[in-house]
Amino acid sequence: MSALDYKNSRVQDLRRLLGRRSSRYDEGVFVVEGPVLVAEAVRAGWRVDAQFVPEGSDAAIDGAGSVYELRSGVLERVASTAAPQPPIAIVGMPEVGDVHERLLAASLVVALDRVSDPGNLGTILRSAEAAGADLVVLTPGGVDPYNSKVVRSSAGALFNVPVVVAELDELRTAGLRLIGSSSHDTDGRTVHPHTDIDLTGRVAIVMGNEAAGLPDEWDDAAGPIREWVTIPHHGRTESLNVAMATTVLAFEAARQRS
Repeated sequence: MSALDYKNSRVQDLRRLLGRRSSRYDEGVFVVEGPVLVAEAVRAGWRVDAQFVPEGSDAAIDGAGSVYELRSGVLERVASTAAPQPPIAIVGMPEVGDVHERLLAASLVVALDRVSDPGNLGTILRSAEAAGADLVVLTPGGVDPYNSKVVRSSAGALFNVPVVVAELDELRTAGLRLIGSSSHDTDGRTVHPHTDIDLTGRVAIVMGNEAAGLPDEWDDAAGPIREWVTIPHHGRTESLNVAMATTVLAFEAARQRS
C-alpha cells in the first residue's frame, strides 16, 4: 500500500470510528478532536496512534502519534463538529483490567444505570473527577463513553477518571454501600435529604436513566439498593437533570469527606 493509500484508509478509519460504536470496540480505538483534548490524552499517558492536520498546518501535538496532512476541506468533512480545530487523533482505549479488583480498591464511586445522553455522561465525568471520585461505573446498555460528544463534553475528564462497565450487584459484592437517587417518595421507601445521609466510607452514588430513573422495585429485599437520597428543591420543577443532580451529590460526598 502506498503512503497516499494508507493515509486515505486512515481517513476512512476516522469516519467509521466516529459513526459506529461497534467499530470502536472491534478495534479498541476512538477519535479525539481538538488540540486541548489531544494534548490531555497525551499528558494522561493514553496511547495516541495517529493525528490528522490540514496541509501546511503546525497544529500537530508532540507525542500524539504519526502526523498525516489532509487537503483543504477534508478535516471539516470528517470531523463530528461544524468547525473542527486540528488535530483529530485516533486514541487507544485503556486496558480496564479486573473490574472486581477496581471496585474493591474504590472508595467513592459514581454509578450510572443506563444513562443514555452523551452530553450528560460527559458532564458527569467532569463532576466526578472534580469531586475526587475514584471510579465511574456504567451499567450495560448505557451510552458509549467513547462517543465523540461524550469525549468533547467531558473536557478531558475521560482521560483522568477510570470508567468501567458493571452490574450494580457487582458493586454490592465488592462491599460498596449503594445509595440510590430519587426525586420522589414511594410507598415503603425512606428517602433522606442529601445533606442528611452519610456519604463517607466506601460509597456508590447510583443515578438512573434520564427518562425512567431507577426502578422502584430496586429497594425491595432482593434489590441492589438499600438507601435512598433526594435533593430537596423549590419551585415547579419535578426533578433535576441527571448530570446536575450527580454534581450536587458528588460534591456533597466530597464535602463530607473533607
